[in-house]
Amino acid sequence: MSEILLEIDGQKVKAKTGMTVLEAAKAAGIRIPTLCYHEKLEPYGGCRLCIVELGAGERKKIVVSCVYLAEEGLVVTTRSEKIDRIRRTIIELYLAHAPDAFELLELAKEYGADRDRFAKEASFCVHCGLCVRYCAEVKKKFAVGFVDRGTRKEISFVPEIAAEECWDCKECFPLCPTEALQAAFVLMRALSL
Repeated sequence: MSEILLEIDGQKVKAKTGMTVLEAAKAAGIRIPTLCYHEKLEPYGGCRLCIVELGAGERKKIVVSCVYLAEEGLVVTTRSEKIDRIRRTIIELYLAHAPDAFELLELAKEYGADRDRFAKEASFCVHCGLCVRYCAEVKKKFAVGFVDRGTRKEISFVPEIAAEECWDCKECFPLCPTEALQAAFVLMRALSL
């Protein structure tokens, strides 16, 4: 693989062809927040926290860094007033669903997010998809999945598969940024007994 050179936050960064902007930043020690990214999984772009600005001057655009491929000469800004404002709003929306999630509370502190800006709809899940994707892509078990769409979308265990596979596995549990997955599993297990 050949190398390319881009600029992230004023720093010259070398990246391999095929790397995403997020991967290039991580390799250079530049932190970009994300909830849905995991190095073992295909990029998803679901949480939108990893947004960055590309370009300079009037010709800037916002992209999701975990799915946008790094390019030769690309100019990337990971923090700006605009990016911070968007991230703050996203964090506030997530806090409406998972108000006590440690990872979200840390991000709220960093970005000055108001924990009480939006009415609480405590589903405790932010639909990052890590559990669904990990079970499908890494474990190849398909024991957990999304059900429904839009505002009614939820994570659900497939009882027949989960009863066989999940009890001894639980590898997806630590991936959950809100700790909601463990509670859902315990509930599913109790209901199936």
